Amino acid sequence: MTLLNITAIAVALAMDAFAVAIAAGIKLGHVSLRQNFRLAWHFGFFQAAMPIVGWALGLTIRDAIAQYDHWVAFALLLFVAQGMLREAFKADTDSGPPKDPTKGWTMVMLSLATSLDALAVGLSLSMINVSIWTPALVIGLVAAAFTTIGLHLGKRLSRATLVRRYADAIGGLVLLAIGLNILREHGVFG
Repeated sequence: MTLLNITAIAVALAMDAFAVAIAAGIKLGHVSLRQNFRLAWHFGFFQAAMPIVGWALGLTIRDAIAQYDHWVAFALLLFVAQGMLREAFKADTDSGPPKDPTKGWTMVMLSLATSLDALAVGLSLSMINVSIWTPALVIGLVAAAFTTIGLHLGKRLSRATLVRRYADAIGGLVLLAIGLNILREHGVFG
């Protein structure tokens, strides 16, 4: 497998992380270096670790995982999305700072949900006897880079008052759309 092929796979896998990072950047409005590092590190780490886990599992449980991995990703994204949508439509009585999506269990669930496709890639690479170390490194680095770009793009988009006001709703709808797209890609709707 060439570096070009590996990079193409990494870019495709990073799209979910990129979209979620845009939503996080919109929600935050101002992205600190620490927030950027936390989200990029976690998204990159999970994207790199999942192919290794998938590769290690190999063919033995491939069929069992393939039957429900898309539902797990959808459930995680739906859980986070419903929380964001609930925040968006909650009365504006809270004047505190918005919840930071680069902290706690929200970040862990987003990291896991956006990296489940990488597990399947690892399984696939084990079937064709490709060493996993270079692909995992490239996948992780590309995901971290796309996360950083997405956060800063979202930060710029948040300057629009309308976008900022509805950041939670936009973020929740983006996560819901990603989850539904995962189900569509696995043939659930047709």
